[in-house]
Amino acid sequence: MLFQAGSGGYACYRIPVVTKAKDGSLLAFAEGRVNGCGDKGDIDIVLRRSTDGGATWGALKTVLAGNGDTRGNPAPVVDASSGRISLISTHNPGADDTKRTPYLQTSTDNGNTWSAAKNMAATLSKPSWNRWYASGPNAGIQLKSGPHAGRLVVGGNHEGTDGSQGAHLMYSDDGGTTWKLGADDSRTNLTLKPQELSLFEKSGGALGIQARDERGTDDGNRAFATSTDQGGSFDAPFRTDPAVSSPVVQGSTVNHNGKVLLSAPAHPVNREAMSVRASTDDGKTWEPWENGRIISWGPSAYSSLVDLGGDRTGLLYEGGKTTPYEVIRWARFNDAFLDQPNGTPPGFPPAPAPGPTTPDASGNGNNGYVRGTSSLQAGKFGKSLYLNNADNHVDARVEVPYKSSLDLGSGDFTFTGWFKYGRTDGRHTLAWAYRYGSGTGKPQIWLRAEPADNRIRAYLQTEQGGAEVKTAKAYNDNAFHFFSLQRAGGKLTLSVDGTAVSATAPKGSVTIGKEFGIDGIHFGQNLAGGDRFHGYLDDARVYNRALTATELSGIRTSNTAVTSGQKLRLALDAIN
Repeated sequence: MLFQAGSGGYACYRIPVVTKAKDGSLLAFAEGRVNGCGDKGDIDIVLRRSTDGGATWGALKTVLAGNGDTRGNPAPVVDASSGRISLISTHNPGADDTKRTPYLQTSTDNGNTWSAAKNMAATLSKPSWNRWYASGPNAGIQLKSGPHAGRLVVGGNHEGTDGSQGAHLMYSDDGGTTWKLGADDSRTNLTLKPQELSLFEKSGGALGIQARDERGTDDGNRAFATSTDQGGSFDAPFRTDPAVSSPVVQGSTVNHNGKVLLSAPAHPVNREAMSVRASTDDGKTWEPWENGRIISWGPSAYSSLVDLGGDRTGLLYEGGKTTPYEVIRWARFNDAFLDQPNGTPPGFPPAPAPGPTTPDASGNGNNGYVRGTSSLQAGKFGKSLYLNNADNHVDARVEVPYKSSLDLGSGDFTFTGWFKYGRTDGRHTLAWAYRYGSGTGKPQIWLRAEPADNRIRAYLQTEQGGAEVKTAKAYNDNAFHFFSLQRAGGKLTLSVDGTAVSATAPKGSVTIGKEFGIDGIHFGQNLAGGDRFHGYLDDARVYNRALTATELSGIRTSNTAVTSGQKLRLALDAIN
């Protein structure tokens, strides 16, 4: 751990970048954020140095003080011939992050001391880039082959008030003394928004560029481009590669022993599971995270790779126990470590404890485990399951473990069932699927009675957004009522006894990231074990399609056996 929030006079440290000086010293840069983890305000660029390959590190030093303004996005690059280190960074007034200006500092003593910062706006920016500008944040590279061998290259990105944005390269052919703007992928078609570039050298000297896609509409969150002329232009606009699983976040690349390594969180939505993956074909394809190496399963975000020589690599990355912004960690590993298996992600719930079950009539084997004080009683059609969650019990529910047959993915779906209750206060879960929590990183579906607010409420969350619907009454009259909850035709629709309410449904998957951990479907409680339902449930069904109005009417009036697309049917008339 090199930087810890709340230490050294800074509330938060972010944006790690590491590079190796000519003498072998390692330079670990970060943004020291004085008042919090926000991206603007009083922010300094700080540094720690190691002279023993990363085994120990020196004291924290300030490279560039914000003095109330923001100094950030460090992008260092080393000239191997002279040892000169160029540090390109970005400044903005502390209260206004739209006025962004590139600056240049240099060090000629392996990062011990630094020159004053020089405004480089006239050289490394354009007047039209007047909404946003960012250098790096990644170490630049020096090309080793090709017609421009020795060229220093650093990445950046920009936006204009005209709606354009894009990515660009900056380069120097004289060891960092003078700099020029090079390749520019500016665009107004924002299906892809390349930002936060990292660079690597391809066979023959072509330049490979990896970028974060800042929530463009194209599939995938990692984008790639090539510059055959070594920084002067991009061969083609950036394109995403959906096969590279990652959330929206910065990533880092480095050439290492004939491969290119890529570090980034591996989870497709959440900033977690810091991984290192390899490409053996100059970045055309990347191994899946399962074949790469997970460095930390927990929260993680920005990262920076450095080749330590021989078979060793270093990684500086953001992490923590509950958020990715608690510490910046330093890890060293060899190639053998990268080849070790990852094991099972820790996010999966444990196997269900043995106990009574109620059978699944869909044929998919999704039997429900009946927990707590539950019993069979008269139902709407035949029997029902009474969940006795009176105050001295609060332990009754039905748990259906996750199986692939319950994966509703990004398609339409339908939940149906019957409920009966009489509570006038509290919150009472009818059904809850997949995950518990808030935000796009917790895709889920749930349906809950909220009698104190006189409503039944349903919620759908995907990685692309959320939607809720709610009825105009609570239906807490101790009579059976039929519900259906559907995503269909771009709408989320909740119907109780045929009275429907709808809202625009988000696109996206309700199970994205399931390879890192996912729960099944619980009836009578949320997935955190709370909001337990006190009352009766009957004939709970789940379909991976939108049922028609005729089909729903048949289920409601005649208990019709609609089997097409059925993934779960708990008749709740037997306990085994």
